[in-house]
Amino acid sequence: MTHSTEARPTRALVLHPDTRAGDRSGREPKHALEECISLAHALPGLEVLGGDTVRLPKPHPGMLFGKGKVEELRQRIEADEIELILIDGTVTPVQQRNLEKVWKVKLLDRTGLILEIFADRAATREGVLQVELAALTYQRTRLVRAWTHLERQRGGLGFVGGPGETQIEADRRAIDEQMTKLRRQLDKVVKTRELHRAARAKVPYPVVALVGYTNAGKSTLFNRLTGADVMAKDMLFATLDPTMRAVDLPHDTKVILSDTVGFISDLPTQLVAAFRATLEEVLDADLIVHVRDISHPDTELQARDVETILEALGVSDDIPRLEMWNKSDALSMDDMQAAANLAARRDDVYLGSALTGQGLTRLLERIANEMTATLTETTLILPFAAGKARAWLHEEGAVLSEAATDQGTEFTVRWTARQAARFAAAFPEVAPAVVQPDGDEQQSAPNEPWSP
Repeated sequence: MTHSTEARPTRALVLHPDTRAGDRSGREPKHALEECISLAHALPGLEVLGGDTVRLPKPHPGMLFGKGKVEELRQRIEADEIELILIDGTVTPVQQRNLEKVWKVKLLDRTGLILEIFADRAATREGVLQVELAALTYQRTRLVRAWTHLERQRGGLGFVGGPGETQIEADRRAIDEQMTKLRRQLDKVVKTRELHRAARAKVPYPVVALVGYTNAGKSTLFNRLTGADVMAKDMLFATLDPTMRAVDLPHDTKVILSDTVGFISDLPTQLVAAFRATLEEVLDADLIVHVRDISHPDTELQARDVETILEALGVSDDIPRLEMWNKSDALSMDDMQAAANLAARRDDVYLGSALTGQGLTRLLERIANEMTATLTETTLILPFAAGKARAWLHEEGAVLSEAATDQGTEFTVRWTARQAARFAAAFPEVAPAVVQPDGDEQQSAPNEPWSP
């Protein structure tokens, strides 16, 4: 007789507390539960037995659920031999401790589940460090009375010494030390990535960033446009680490396309802060393409969540944005016609499918036109003493040529309106007239020679 050596998957049950108070941005409980089940399926090693929506008029401070519901769930957990409970919401450390004690199983709330997925998927060194830092930040808040072993330790020898630090304090100190070490390592990785970004900047290509809700189809679109092989599956958080590729667009236009991590409602604040550095390409992008799953019943709410997170990340409203209404191939004929009518009323929306390629030609034409309008060439004559301004132009990769003249150094630069505005803000004493991001010109046309 042979025995399998494969580990048996952990049997998990998903519970969505329905407070009917709109705490999940107005989502229907059914759709919120489906999303959390999809999150659970994204974590390997789990056998998800399903999920339930639990009516919760008022959260119980000690147990989250009422006594009757806790006992009912305990019986189900024992009968189905469930080993892990996933709560689609926030669970306090006290509630987690009490429920785990009664149910005798491990419990994860929504934040813990997302952190587990990120820890499993992060591939780059920076991604791994960011996840570890976010997880420690989360664990630090779970130390207060979360485990029974955190009793006070006695200091000194025998009964002579007074009370020492609590185990909670010792654990918190250990976590703080580890977080400090991770931040130092992360700083080194960030500096390396900044060097890579500086190298990319020497090629004066605009950056187009793909953003959107998780599983909206960003990676599928990225693969189709770039010929890359980024992981693209019908699951949440299939892509975590940002990927960038050069893309040839119509009219001999080149851009750098950036695929980023997908967003999700109630994204843990620890991850928003931790992944801000990872999303720097979005912060510095010349154009943002918001990819939406138009076939999802909560597409409007998902779009709102994406905008909320972009705002939290500090993405400027000055960056132009387009919307790609993706997965049109999953719509019925009637829904397809309705979506087409809505998209036709807006000049920043393109309906199509990254899977079939439908509608992408018009989108690429628009991106090319936006980028062609974004890049302008101009001639600057800077004083010989303006060394910092000269260095700035080279760091940005905007210089096409330079030559010494009687008046100073003459530069031919090719840059975006945002770069021109930044140059004007950094060096007002030598800055030329610039084209502002909204298209307005000041003082002189961008292609006219200029000298101070």
